[in-house]
Amino acid sequence: MRNVLISLILSLALMAGCSGSRTAAVGQTIRVMTYNIHHGEGLDGKVDIGRIARVIRDARADIVALQEVDRGVERTKKIDIMTLLADQTGLTYAFGKNIDYQGGEYGNGILTRFPILEEKNLHYQMIREGEQRGLLQLVLEAQGEEFVFMNTHIDYRGDDTERIMNVAEIRSAAQGHETRPVIVCGDFNDTPGSRTVELMKKDFLDAWEEAGAGMEFTYPADTAKKRIDYVFVSKSSGTRARTLRAVSARVIQINASDHLPLLVEVEFSRQPR
Repeated sequence: MRNVLISLILSLALMAGCSGSRTAAVGQTIRVMTYNIHHGEGLDGKVDIGRIARVIRDARADIVALQEVDRGVERTKKIDIMTLLADQTGLTYAFGKNIDYQGGEYGNGILTRFPILEEKNLHYQMIREGEQRGLLQLVLEAQGEEFVFMNTHIDYRGDDTERIMNVAEIRSAAQGHETRPVIVCGDFNDTPGSRTVELMKKDFLDAWEEAGAGMEFTYPADTAKKRIDYVFVSKSSGTRARTLRAVSARVIQINASDHLPLLVEVEFSRQPR
């Protein structure tokens, strides 16, 4: 009888481990993707939102930071990219409009399978004419823990003055969440070792440096030779009981955009005492 009970308990435990729940269980990693989707236009010149959705589904991403997103824009036949992607991936979305464009809106988006507790879109200060840039910020809850997820696409010009200003605003926004771990994703339009990236690393760890494997470059998609797309995770702090750490990172080879997506797995860990 005792052996039968033990077998039953083990069977129930195995069944629980195979649950189809869409919410990450305690101890599981969270799969984070950052992807500049070039308004859904691939290297073949075709706008194919279904193709972007397949990349996300195949990667089993839990949270996706998307840059260069159109909603109701003429060039993409007035489709709502975020709604289509949410429908085709089964994820919830948030959108941060940065500019009005061709009769619609253009900015950054986030897809997530976790509850959104707070949402904010910050427009950066600008020092010259050009595209308004922004920082889309969500407070999410996973595994019973609250954390902050930020998505951005910052200035590309040779003079890095505006990028440096953008990073200062990112760091300031993150510092407003003293007790929550923070993930910052996006297209930073600058390479490792640059002033932009080194300033980010004052408060954050570069997930690729922590856990990357394989080819690191994300742009351009067909002949990738630059790493300009990043996932950053906040450093340990005495004010946070828990932190997040990167446990794997890889670049996905796909020609659905002019950038390649970066997929990072993170997990919660206790702060050292």
